Amino acid sequence: MKNSEKAKPKKPVQSRCEDCQFYDYDEQMGDNVCTADIDEDEYARFAQSGYTSCPLFRYYDEYKSVQKQN
Repeated sequence: MKNSEKAKPKKPVQSRCEDCQFYDYDEQMGDNVCTADIDEDEYARFAQSGYTSCPLFRYYDEYKSVQKQN
C-alpha cells in the first residue's frame, strides 16, 4: 500500500435520524423527535452551524444486546 493511499481523509459518516439511538417517538407531540440531552447553548450552536452530519449521532442497533446474551 502506498503512503498516499494511507493519507486519504475518510469521508464523514452521514447520519440519519431514523438510525440514531436518540430518535424516539414523543407521545405528547405525536411525532418523532431527537431526545439527546443537550442544553440550550449546545442546541443554539448546533442549530446555527453548518453540520453535514449530526455530531450527536449514535447508531442504534437493537440486536446488540441480544448478541451480548449469546
